[in-house]
Amino acid sequence: KFHNGSKSVFVATQSLEDTLKEWNFQAPMRRLTRGVNLDIFFPDGPKIFDDLPKPIGVYVGRIAIEKNLEDFLSMPWTGSKVLVGDGPSLNALKKKYPDAHFVGKKVGEELAKHYRSGDVFVFPSRTDTFGIVLIEAMASGLPVGAYPVMGPIDIIDDKNLGALNDNLEIAASQALENGSAEIRYNHVKDNYTWQKAADQFLDGLNVGF
Repeated sequence: KFHNGSKSVFVATQSLEDTLKEWNFQAPMRRLTRGVNLDIFFPDGPKIFDDLPKPIGVYVGRIAIEKNLEDFLSMPWTGSKVLVGDGPSLNALKKKYPDAHFVGKKVGEELAKHYRSGDVFVFPSRTDTFGIVLIEAMASGLPVGAYPVMGPIDIIDDKNLGALNDNLEIAASQALENGSAEIRYNHVKDNYTWQKAADQFLDGLNVGF
């Protein structure tokens, strides 16, 4: 009822718009994308993890139950699992999965270095409406392995960007097979910028005026 009185409602993805319409949201909906700072996130640059077995699966985000991290941590994987972030589940998951590498919260250049040092970005969440970490990972050159749910289905729409599967291990493994760091970086550069997001926002503010 509150939103239906609006002249427009901003949504991040088509699948979110479809879901809201199913819930009887009737106000006009307008896209509001997300962007990546390409001065920081790019494929070529300093890397770490040289001593870890490959392939290296990387997760970046909150270490909390809603991120469904145990699907990543428990999946069969011949390489290494690196988790970047902090949250209420950190200590419990570190104890339960001692073979995983929990490196804590990283920001700026350090965060970018952790992204580009991986081989594949693994996104186990089933509840995100976009997932800005997906485009940060692709800007850093990584393919994405994720579930076919809201967010990933809107962003990972080409096999060169990654793979979606109801089996997370299969998704992560398939993501390694196609594309290149250059393709993924250029895709983000062409489609996900803060300038584009700002233009969409300003255009949406002018609706009805």
